[in-house]
Amino acid sequence: MTFADLAAFAGRNPVLSLALVGLTVAIIVNEILGLLSGVRRIGPAQLTALVNRDNALVVDLRAIGDFEKGHIAGAKNVQMSQFDPENKALAPAKSLPVVLVCQVGQTATTAAKRLRKAGFAQVAVLEGGIQAWQSADLPLVKGR
Repeated sequence: MTFADLAAFAGRNPVLSLALVGLTVAIIVNEILGLLSGVRRIGPAQLTALVNRDNALVVDLRAIGDFEKGHIAGAKNVQMSQFDPENKALAPAKSLPVVLVCQVGQTATTAAKRLRKAGFAQVAVLEGGIQAWQSADLPLVKGR
């Protein structure tokens, strides 16, 4: 395919061309905002390594019902409505890596920003959330 073919396609299909441009711009803006947020994003394999190597604290922000249906082994469940970075129970974790997990990664990003503002140095988000964990065929623990 040449540039001339691409230009001809764009001329014949202006709606599709605009949709493609719009989606491309949205993806680029989303990636730039993610990089500027200061929140590190990690995959399931990196999370496993952090837990095994550095004793990372995994905080699951999903609803208790979802948490009980299946969560990452050793994860602590904290409801987003009760999430407080200044909580005394979290204070010892300031020196540990903290990985936040939600359903797809959006809620965890918001919580991670709050932790960073509260002085937590090693904060990460499981990119893709628990769905990414499941897609990687990694085990979940049921119950509390």
